[in-house]
Amino acid sequence: MNATANPFSIKSVFTDFKEITKAGLAVSVLFSSIAGYLLGFDEAHPFSWTVLLMLTVGGYCMVGASNAYNQVIEKDLDKLMDRTKNRPVPSGRMSPNMALFVASLLTIIGLILLYLINPKTAMFGAISIFLYTSVYTPLKTLTPLSVFVGAFPGAIPFMLGWVAATGDFGIEAGTLFLIQFFWQFPHFWAIGWFLYDDYEKAGFFMLPSGKKDKSTALQVILYTIWLIIASLLPVLGYTGKLHISIVSAGIVFLLGLWMLVYAVKLYKLRTPKAARTLMLVSVSYISLLQIVYIIDKFLR
Repeated sequence: MNATANPFSIKSVFTDFKEITKAGLAVSVLFSSIAGYLLGFDEAHPFSWTVLLMLTVGGYCMVGASNAYNQVIEKDLDKLMDRTKNRPVPSGRMSPNMALFVASLLTIIGLILLYLINPKTAMFGAISIFLYTSVYTPLKTLTPLSVFVGAFPGAIPFMLGWVAATGDFGIEAGTLFLIQFFWQFPHFWAIGWFLYDDYEKAGFFMLPSGKKDKSTALQVILYTIWLIIASLLPVLGYTGKLHISIVSAGIVFLLGLWMLVYAVKLYKLRTPKAARTLMLVSVSYISLLQIVYIIDKFLR
């Protein structure tokens, strides 16, 4: 029997593992953690390939576990949405028990690896999983405030890298957390906008007003402005060892204006296409911001 006909082929297992852990999302989250680590290490806390490897593998395990738990909890709702009905659990390719086993195994491996880095890193990793699966996921069908709750675990990865590098949670890690926290809102409201019809099938409340209206679009603009302000805090000299130069601050400001332009376009057009464009811009924005922060550190 060839590999394509065999449902238990290595390729199919690997594909299902990627889908149950949402590999694309997990890798983007890992990028934030790695960026935080590169910003955090210094002479007092030297760079370590071993720590970076444990952060990478442990971080993927934690994000993958959260996503797997989420798909077990929402298996019946996922069947109702076009974008999720072919996932391993709702499609029947993977049993809920197997998915739960995978999630539990990833949790154990992830926590052990993060704990080997330092206890605080493991603690924040555990908090992230708990908030995502036990608070954010159940709230998605109850209230738009689910996005606010989900912004907490979503903002942890960037600062997690700093905590992994230094073993401390101070103003520096708090600033990185704040940046990614405010970023969550325009990003996920944009997703909630262009996937509104699909989310509605499952009864998910993702937009702050519950509708694709001016109120939601205005809040997208306001949170984008807060994001720009938070991203510029390191240039002021009040964020401890986390600092960026005037030049880098100018670049970060321009990146913020770029995102703000598309937030305003969403307010004016209020179309799924405008929302999707904003979502794509927001993904590029957060990655470019992190790259600018890193380059600035190594050039100074």
